[in-house]
Amino acid sequence: MRECTLDDLGRAYDAGATVVDVREPGEYAGGHVPGAILIPLAQVGARFSEVPRTGPVYVICASGNRSKAATTVLENAGFEAYSVAGGTGGWVQLGRPVVTGMSPR
Repeated sequence: MRECTLDDLGRAYDAGATVVDVREPGEYAGGHVPGAILIPLAQVGARFSEVPRTGPVYVICASGNRSKAATTVLENAGFEAYSVAGGTGGWVQLGRPVVTGMSPR
């Protein structure tokens, strides 16, 4: 399982990377990385078709635990996936952009 830092995600995000948020809908609505695709952890294996296969995928949750599990599932399915250490909480603490509600943007 590959892991990256919040700084790694920041650089990738600024370059247009795919971000998958594996938290539950209520958590996502409370604040998420702009553009992040919501796929709750329990649904990751059934929703591969929603994850682009071009380039790496950055998997984020609240703090980094669920993203590790989802990253393993994605890697086993052939994706280049990275679990984001520090999660959305860390992203917010760094002052990075966040949107609320169920829309990705």
